[in-house]
Amino acid sequence: MIWHQEAPYDNDKSIDSYRLTDLKEPTDEMLAQIMRETAEDARKANAEATNRFFDEIEKMCENARSL
Repeated sequence: MIWHQEAPYDNDKSIDSYRLTDLKEPTDEMLAQIMRETAEDARKANAEATNRFFDEIEKMCENARSL
């Protein structure tokens, strides 16, 4: 028995053409790229939030020292 499955996306389509609301499943490569980009966005947002947190702590310490 031979199974034929149509490729979910043609090779010429890029990740930019895929939308999570599409009816077709993303390719493994597209899904991996989506996950990499999401992880990178999360790392950047976490680093920015951490920097803002410690900047605020530093300001609070400076204010407390000046009292």
